[in-house]
Amino acid sequence: MSILEIDGFSKSYSGKTRAVDGLSLRLEAGDICGFIGKNGAGKTTTLRAIAGILRFSEGDIRIGGVSVKDDPVACRKSIAYIPDNPDLYEFLTGLQYLNFLADLFRLSAEERRSRISYYLEALDLSGRAQDLISSYSHGMKQKLAMIGGFIHKPLLFLMDEPFVGLDPEAVVRVRRIIREFCREGSAVLFSTHVLEVAEKLCSKVAIIRQGRLIAFGPTDEVRGGQSLEGRFLEAMQDG
Repeated sequence: MSILEIDGFSKSYSGKTRAVDGLSLRLEAGDICGFIGKNGAGKTTTLRAIAGILRFSEGDIRIGGVSVKDDPVACRKSIAYIPDNPDLYEFLTGLQYLNFLADLFRLSAEERRSRISYYLEALDLSGRAQDLISSYSHGMKQKLAMIGGFIHKPLLFLMDEPFVGLDPEAVVRVRRIIREFCREGSAVLFSTHVLEVAEKLCSKVAIIRQGRLIAFGPTDEVRGGQSLEGRFLEAMQDG
């Protein structure tokens, strides 16, 4: 099943600067895709367009077969998007915040109870669930934001630099949850500068340079017999 289809997506700012140019890719159920490139290459622009936050006129983006242009509300119900610096309601406790999100997605009492409990335990936040978010470290806020994305079991999970600020144990826990999440039929697309994590975690990799997708496919094929870091550096030099 196709989860995400991007066909010829382009985005320009101020009518001049072309942030993304003719990008096309497709993710299937179960795919974990790392989106890599230099700062300013177009990763965040692409993620924001998929999430329906950024309007665009060139190309199309479909989630579960539904166009983001035609029905953005339906698409937003099918995704979770975690930006690189998520804004949380810091006057709430972690548990209050998660229950607020569960209300938005109309989860039943049993669904919210079991999912919130499961993910809090899985990401080692159970002991701080009753504390105000304002008291959380950056890494804790990042984990809470991820739990908020997981609890409604979206079709597509988008994350912008999700591993920044996480300690090694948290990275291992997040990787485990992402794999489990995708085994249930969803897909994940995340941008990252941590190539070692992408190489170990991702079934697919997309490399973007100056707004153009220059490599996309199964991780081993994109690597071409070398490390992902080596392939990435080679791709940047080619430009």
